[in-house]
Amino acid sequence: MSDKIKKVVLAYSGGLDTSVILKWLIETYNCEVITFSADIGQGEELDTIEENARKTGAKKVYIDDLREIFIRDYVFPAFRANAIYEGQYLLGTSLARPLIAKRQIEIARIEGADAVSHGATGKGNDQVRFELSYLALDPGIKIIAPWREWNLTSRTALMDFAAEHGIKVPTTHAKPYSTDRNLLHISYEGGVLEDPWNEAPADIFTLTVSPKEAPDHAEVIEITFSQGDPVAINDKKLSPANLFKILNMIGGKHGIGRADIVENRFVGMKSRGVYETPGGTILRAAHIAVESITMDREVMHIRDSLIPKYAELVYYGFWFSPEMKMLQKMIDETQKHVSGTVRLELYKGNCRAVGRKSERSLYQKDFATFEDDSVYRQRDAEGFIRLNALRLRIQKMVNG
Repeated sequence: MSDKIKKVVLAYSGGLDTSVILKWLIETYNCEVITFSADIGQGEELDTIEENARKTGAKKVYIDDLREIFIRDYVFPAFRANAIYEGQYLLGTSLARPLIAKRQIEIARIEGADAVSHGATGKGNDQVRFELSYLALDPGIKIIAPWREWNLTSRTALMDFAAEHGIKVPTTHAKPYSTDRNLLHISYEGGVLEDPWNEAPADIFTLTVSPKEAPDHAEVIEITFSQGDPVAINDKKLSPANLFKILNMIGGKHGIGRADIVENRFVGMKSRGVYETPGGTILRAAHIAVESITMDREVMHIRDSLIPKYAELVYYGFWFSPEMKMLQKMIDETQKHVSGTVRLELYKGNCRAVGRKSERSLYQKDFATFEDDSVYRQRDAEGFIRLNALRLRIQKMVNG
């Protein structure tokens, strides 16, 4: 196969795996390697990425700012669905992969590349997410997945390979964690975290302070929504990426958004991960609050029943599938009247809605009040109850 591959586009993060893969591809396939790095909010990790890629042998380097696209076209649609995997994971890595894969395929077409490559292991979810996206967008593309080919079977072996070849990487034997960072979250796997009994070391956290060390006073903020998407914080209109950047800073200051999870990978094994998602945690709480006064009950219940399926499709890598497109259209239909403002209190790792208002509010005080009203006849409830109880009464009479 090596004589058939002349040019490869590698999804390059500059971390341990893809740094080693860059050199390995050149040595194994004797090919040109073009690296592609997506700026989706990982910050200073990108500062030296072009220099390191070229030093390791990259023929050409793409670094694309996709922050606004990531939040607007991938994160916001998922948050309109209140998507959460297994009740805890806000899908920070899962949502980024289809975006990266899409741009990678576009670059492969621009450069006339024969193949694309990624750094996902043969045990993980990311290999599926990348490759399902590649094949959905370009059915004939060749895919090189080094973790399924080479004899470097551990992160320790990769670190040794990097040292032997003079490749600068951020991973060390003391901190052998696999991390993934973007505007939505940062994740940590591996090392001492592989034992689910071990508590995550305090020094691994990046975006959040410990709730114990958060300020001793609460902070109150307001988030304004338009058709299910956040558009302003404290009445200040912001672009999607800037809004998330601010929410991350505010949430991180108050220790909001830490999660320590054992989750079920698509390939069949359980995996332990530690996540920081400060802005996303705040946003989901706010979105649920604005929906509570603007969404019809039955519409909400049907949508809520589909959250596990939506999250599963994202987690498994089916972002570009026909069922995902259908589901997203339905979700977006439910959000047409989800506009309004939510007031939240942030305090020592907690985020709670303390007020909500909307011009489209379905909450009517005249109907809900415990005081005197002239719009609701309480006596009507008796017939409502008796009709709903009819089948229960018949069941009991028959079965005695």
